Amino acid sequence: MSTHLPSAAGQALRVRFVGSPAFHNTLRRTVDRYFRMTHTSAHGNLRMYVKTAIVVAWTVASYVLLVFVCDAWWQAVPLAISLGFATAAVGFNIQHDGNHGAYSRNSWVNRIMATTMDMIGASSYVWSRKHNTLHHTYTNIDGRDDDIAVGSLARLSPHQERHVLHRFQHLYLWSLYAFLPMKWQFFDDFYNVATGRIGDTRMARPKGWDLVVFVAGKAFFFFFALVLPMLLHPFWVVIGLYALACFVQGLVISVVFQLAHVVEEASFPEPDPETGLLETSFAEHQLKTTVDFARGNRLVSWFAGGLNFQVEHHLFPRVCHVHYPKIARLVERACRKAGIEYHANPSVRTALVSHYRWLKTMGRRPATAA
Repeated sequence: MSTHLPSAAGQALRVRFVGSPAFHNTLRRTVDRYFRMTHTSAHGNLRMYVKTAIVVAWTVASYVLLVFVCDAWWQAVPLAISLGFATAAVGFNIQHDGNHGAYSRNSWVNRIMATTMDMIGASSYVWSRKHNTLHHTYTNIDGRDDDIAVGSLARLSPHQERHVLHRFQHLYLWSLYAFLPMKWQFFDDFYNVATGRIGDTRMARPKGWDLVVFVAGKAFFFFFALVLPMLLHPFWVVIGLYALACFVQGLVISVVFQLAHVVEEASFPEPDPETGLLETSFAEHQLKTTVDFARGNRLVSWFAGGLNFQVEHHLFPRVCHVHYPKIARLVERACRKAGIEYHANPSVRTALVSHYRWLKTMGRRPATAA
């Protein structure tokens, strides 16, 4: 696997994982054997379908009650918060597996599930290229992983430039997380499609059906999120409740993903500036840069779509998340046998503390942070 990074001389470098794939092959055989012996599919099952129905019903009920039923602020506020959590659950559980081709063995089913992201405001086309290609391949590599590219607002990697403002990022960044959905909905998707780029990486602009889904998805979202509610309620009420739902959604989504990669236990490898080589295999890179958390918390696992088992997700992105708890035991055992470190925080609290400490460390002077 490879990509391009600018070298010190300004020329493009291919980033390559040059370690032996033997351990990754061992993991694949172990997991394949698990599915054969249990006579189960690596894709979704009845549990996944029931879960999908619950999440969709939760989202629709929150929206209908908020827009058509409630008539007092003390009803509207909790419903907007509920809608924020519900749409985050759609992203974690439905579109995420669909975009990875993990929801079903049928590609058209995966495509339909992936478009639920368009319905909640963000482009599934753009997201799949940011997430599936850049983040999953080049996890925590500055200049390629768009998930750690926050510009001058924050410093998440020791290889990023530090500004004075970053001294306080462990305090202010939490509130900025809440603006993530609005940034996707109103700016990022349009900018990426218009420029054909994600950061410094070229992206093919959507054509044909992909373009239809992009345009229709944006029209669907803006109509149901803003236009229709404004026909029934004062615009300032709609804007306020829309913002509240987005803030909840953004904070929850951002925190879940940050707890898996932007913590003290995760590494931020840097390719050789002359050759672009990373002296590790792809699987070992994922294990160094990814951290599980709260694996014993069933509620967190259910709501977050198994993304608290982020190690397993990065190693087997095409496996439906309902299988991750069982697979995690196999992966951890294989790591222990091979002498490879496996990172996991025992709870949400410990993961939050680790993320806070990392933000604080990165906000200090570069020499201290490194």
